[in-house]
Amino acid sequence: MADKIKDAKIIFVVGGPGSGKGTQCEKVVEKYGFTHLSSGDLLRAEVASGSERGKQLQAIMQKGELVPLDTVLDMIKDAMIAKADVSKGFLIDGYPREVKQGEEFEKKIGAPSLLLYIDAKPETMVKRLLKRGETSGRADDNEETIKKRLDLYYKATEPVIAFYEGRGIVRKIDSEHSVDEVFKYVSQAIDNLK
Repeated sequence: MADKIKDAKIIFVVGGPGSGKGTQCEKVVEKYGFTHLSSGDLLRAEVASGSERGKQLQAIMQKGELVPLDTVLDMIKDAMIAKADVSKGFLIDGYPREVKQGEEFEKKIGAPSLLLYIDAKPETMVKRLLKRGETSGRADDNEETIKKRLDLYYKATEPVIAFYEGRGIVRKIDSEHSVDEVFKYVSQAIDNLK
């Protein structure tokens, strides 16, 4: 089964909560036929399923803590294998959150061709998330939890970005611009892969 994904185009998409990475991923899926896999969405779906694993994950996430690495990796791998026949590539969103995760991902699944770093100012992300919180019903879209998530994000992600910069595959995209403007830069980064 894992053979089905060993030559797949893999793009890691990194950006703080509220950076706009979800929106950009949707646009990439539409234009390029990639499959968008968000570790957060996979986790939320598992929680919503009401399974035993879902209940354990919910308890961890409500505390604002990170879910165990192996759990996330297995969920991503299963989702990739399920979509292998119909996908032109994979956007792995919100992952890796630490260098060790990236290394484990490469051991179990494969190496990324690109790391898209969707970057916004912290105050922009807080503002966007509070706005989303008005309509999302997500328990983690409140100011206190948002600040905690941003702190965690920066601590965890800076070494990851540095690690992949060492390989020359990081493209930093300023997401303070309009959605379409940001997508123009994202598209350039993907087009340069071919």
